[in-house]
Amino acid sequence: MRRAAVTRPTIALTALAAASVLLLTGCGTTEEAGAASGDAAIVITDDRGESIELAAPAEKIVALEWNTAENLVALGVMPVGVADVEGYSAWVTSETLDDGVTDVGGRGEPSVDAIAGLAPDLVLTTTDLSESVIAQIEEFAPVLVVRGADASNPIGQMESNLERIATATGHEAEGEELLAGFDEKVAEGKAALEAAGLAGAPFMMSDSWATGGQVSIRPFAEGALLTAVTEELGLENAWTGKGDADYGLGSTDVEGLTAVGDVEFLYIANGESDAYQNELAGNAVWTSLPFVQSGNVHRLPDGIWMFGGPSSMNDYVDAVVASLAG
Repeated sequence: MRRAAVTRPTIALTALAAASVLLLTGCGTTEEAGAASGDAAIVITDDRGESIELAAPAEKIVALEWNTAENLVALGVMPVGVADVEGYSAWVTSETLDDGVTDVGGRGEPSVDAIAGLAPDLVLTTTDLSESVIAQIEEFAPVLVVRGADASNPIGQMESNLERIATATGHEAEGEELLAGFDEKVAEGKAALEAAGLAGAPFMMSDSWATGGQVSIRPFAEGALLTAVTEELGLENAWTGKGDADYGLGSTDVEGLTAVGDVEFLYIANGESDAYQNELAGNAVWTSLPFVQSGNVHRLPDGIWMFGGPSSMNDYVDAVVASLAG
């Protein structure tokens, strides 16, 4: 779904004690997060509808999902702990973690003891983490929970997630700069593709993997963040299959690609795990597809996190422009 053009208002300044906080919720709208109680200086309503109270901007933060860690670093705040540091370093190259960041376990199964040992001011996670784990962490630290993705408003959700983290850390100005930079990057990318005669060109975005020689393909349908960004660049999504309500991700196999036609076929892999180049290289169905025969298969660079924040999306825009119009 494409977003309407908006003028983004300034991210709310950190409130004084017992004052309300204005929190942006994406696509340029604002809502009152609520009046602070006690001595809390900041109150943020997260995507559970819970009010998170902080006495001061958080500085010592643990991030349990990679997009939250990416946004922290982009804002100028290095987290003290991140779930699956090795995986982050492989998949998220837009914002680099310091060597001293502590690994606190898996993204879906973090170590509560490791998190507690860091004595964080704040823990950031998404609605993908189980409520039981969140409840355990809340026994010793405030937890700000953002929705991992929203297929009804993918770019707006990405922006809202950054904005909440910016407010929690007192880095509202840096957040505004990041969002303005994203808008500029999209506008520049769209102009470059238009100049190359690609305005309105059909595309498909996907990733894939192989298990026991069997290839599974995951199309990025309407509502996927990368699909929405690509549409903002002026291209038209050719995949008509449905995706899930959060991430806009679908499922198909190589035979399912026969319905797509001749498109700019974009995909992301990582390292040597590339089912399109490896397992499908000699597949008769794959090699007969119009976009394969016309040479319109584009592997984008490693390390672009498909579900990240503005920094990853900036890298994605650069990669799409370089692949299609470079």
